[in-house]
Amino acid sequence: MEIQTLRNIEERMQKAVDGLKTELATIRTGRAAPSLIEHLRIEYAGTVLPLHQLAGISAPDAKLLVIQPWDKSSIQSIEKAIRTSDLGLNPVNDGNVIRINVPPLSEERRQELIKVVHKRLEERRVAIRNLRREAMDELKEAEKNKEMSQDEHKRALNQLQKITDSCIADAEDIGQGKEAELREV
Repeated sequence: MEIQTLRNIEERMQKAVDGLKTELATIRTGRAAPSLIEHLRIEYAGTVLPLHQLAGISAPDAKLLVIQPWDKSSIQSIEKAIRTSDLGLNPVNDGNVIRINVPPLSEERRQELIKVVHKRLEERRVAIRNLRREAMDELKEAEKNKEMSQDEHKRALNQLQKITDSCIADAEDIGQGKEAELREV
C-alpha cells in the first residue's frame, strides 16, 4: 500500500515538474526557438489546431524562425494568429513560408519575464506540496486503519519528504536555467 502510494505521488510530482519545463519553454528569450510558437492555436478548416500540426517550424539561426506550412491556404491563418498572440512578433509572409525575426528583449521586458518564471515556479512548488499533503493524509489514514505499522508510517513519511525535496529541487533547477537564459544579452 505505502509503496504504491509513494509511486503514484512521485509520478504526479514528476508530471508537475515536466509541466513546468514545457510551460517555461514557451516564454520568449532573446533566442529564436520553435517551442516559442508551436503551441499557438490556429483556426484551419473549421477547427482549431496547434501550429506544429499545420507546419514545420525551424530556427536556422538565433534570431530567425521559419514556418513552412504544409498547406499553402493556411498561411493567412497562421500569420494572423502570430500577429494577435501576446508574443510581440511580426511575421513576414512571402507566399510560401513565414519568416519571423525575433528581436532582442529590452531589459524591462527581461525583468517582467523573470517575474513570470518565478510566479510559475512558485505555482509548481505549491502543487508539489499539495501532492505531499495528499499522500501524508493517505498514509495517516492507512496507519489509523492498521494497514501499516508506526515504523512503516515513519519510513514512508521520510521517503515522501525525500521525493518532495527532489522534485522541488528539479523544478528550481529548471527555473534557474530559464532565468539565466533570460539574463543573457
